[in-house]
Amino acid sequence: MKIYVGNLAYSTTSEDLRELCEKYGEVISADVISDRDSGRSKGFGFVEMTGNEGAQKAIESLNGSELHGRTITVNEAKPRESRPRSDSRGGGYGGGGRRRY
Repeated sequence: MKIYVGNLAYSTTSEDLRELCEKYGEVISADVISDRDSGRSKGFGFVEMTGNEGAQKAIESLNGSELHGRTITVNEAKPRESRPRSDSRGGGYGGGGRRRY
């Protein structure tokens, strides 16, 4: 099960998240999400745990608790919503030169 951890201090590392959740069960992965351009933390992360029981215990115990001086939000991660691509192929309006009739 994958859990979302939000309102993290910018100094929180992926290892901090791993250590926080290992108390409740086996952690497969722990990742603090960072900005692609600046590399700075976005203030949230995801932890994937092997079993639902450990993940549920982590959610119940950690939601509303304090980490690095911040009250964190912990809940089950929702599936990522698909977004339109923002690449050079464009889409929508625009395009072409003048039409001649």
